[in-house]
Amino acid sequence: MRITLIGSGNIATHLGAAFKNAGYKILQVYSRNMHSAALLGYHIGAEAIDDLAQINPETEIFIIAVADDAIAPIAKQLAVYDKLVVHTSGATDLQTLLAYTPKAGVFYPLQTFSKNKEVDFRSVPLCIEGADESITGILGQFAGSISNNVYKIDSAQRKILHLAAVFACNFPNYLYGVAQQLLAEHNMQFDMLRPLILETAQKVQENLPADVQTGPAIRKDVKTIDAHLQLLRNKPELEQLYRLLSQGIIKNE
Repeated sequence: MRITLIGSGNIATHLGAAFKNAGYKILQVYSRNMHSAALLGYHIGAEAIDDLAQINPETEIFIIAVADDAIAPIAKQLAVYDKLVVHTSGATDLQTLLAYTPKAGVFYPLQTFSKNKEVDFRSVPLCIEGADESITGILGQFAGSISNNVYKIDSAQRKILHLAAVFACNFPNYLYGVAQQLLAEHNMQFDMLRPLILETAQKVQENLPADVQTGPAIRKDVKTIDAHLQLLRNKPELEQLYRLLSQGIIKNE
């Protein structure tokens, strides 16, 4: 499979490295930012381009790894090449590509990526969906060459999965930021919380979250909850957030 990456951000960077390590030929990296395309292209041995008219016709699969609102217009331009086109979005359905080409699929890696943080791609869940069984089979083999965790997930399931990932990843990270701000306001370091965060994450690797829930809400410790709310009386948004989360934990018992 000769690959052209459409995008040069976090997902494209990690996918590019995984494909290179698996022995695939990555022909090109496209980005509107030529410097960004060139930087990724240099690391994975691919030509950098900033114009879709420069696409190498030997490409066998286009992997679109861009912002969701850019997927459709890019797919429309790539359709003229009559090659397999896949996107990497968790929130965009397959139909977005099928509007322009029957050779369409989804190749969604369920992970949070940062360019400067290495990820063992073998452990990353890869969710695939094809326009037909033949394409699904191709994507299954393709995904299996870089990951040990491949799942056939349709568009409706993937949207729920993406929603769940926001709850499991993005929201907790925001709450880490809230905790960091509270500590900083009282001259304390976020490092004090890192062992607690790590232990919490490790628990759910072997247990269901509800089975290892701790804290004042699960204990129905009204006195402590009221004391915390008093500390947040000058932060109404955080006070409301604390109430909602605590009520959710209590109801989930």
